[in-house]
Amino acid sequence: MGSETDNNGGPRHVAIIMDGNGRWAQARGRPRLFGHHAGARRVREIVEACPVSGVDYLTIFAFSTENWKRTQTEVAGLMGLFRRYITKEMQEFVRENVRVRFIGDRVRLDRKLIVLMDEAEELTKHCDGTNLTIALNYGGRDEVARATKRLAEDVAAGKLDPKDVDEETLPKYLDTCVLPDPDLVIRTSGEARISNFLLWQSAYAEYEFIDTLWPDFTSAEFKQLVASYGGRERRFGGVKS
Repeated sequence: MGSETDNNGGPRHVAIIMDGNGRWAQARGRPRLFGHHAGARRVREIVEACPVSGVDYLTIFAFSTENWKRTQTEVAGLMGLFRRYITKEMQEFVRENVRVRFIGDRVRLDRKLIVLMDEAEELTKHCDGTNLTIALNYGGRDEVARATKRLAEDVAAGKLDPKDVDEETLPKYLDTCVLPDPDLVIRTSGEARISNFLLWQSAYAEYEFIDTLWPDFTSAEFKQLVASYGGRERRFGGVKS
């Protein structure tokens, strides 16, 4: 689904690469997981800032397909954090009218976590406020590869004519098929790269690379970035008339 920014010039969909949790903890002489717990608490504040900022969709990068390369201790700690976070926040999402979705490949995740993810999506499917999408075991290249495989299977089964495949076809097979493309992508912690996040969807997104570490990222800074987006001229490959 394409991006349809109708938020009085502001971004309808904001995606965030939540980086810097480990460095934030290490600067305080604490283990990396301490930073991840602090970062998880920050998510609530940003979700709550979306309605007042006019943001309908928020997508956050929680765990990438590359993050499995981290130490076994950190990965296990993160998986436990995800389970506790979903369990703790599920009812709060319902109260705040937040629709929760997950994107990414669930095959490698443990069964208990998958059940909690399914429950969160089912419990909030009637919510029509902020749309929160959590990218968990997600990678942009992996997503495109999985989508292409499903598309090829439909072609092989005769459900899709190869002549009808164009740039509007593949998005229908992506994890994000029910979401508009992001208008604004924010990366915290001073790193200026996209790290395999929403590669197809962000073709025309605006980017903000900021120095703030994720646990220090406040709703005030979020609102400021959303507001500054409205001053950008977006031509989508065209020229100013």
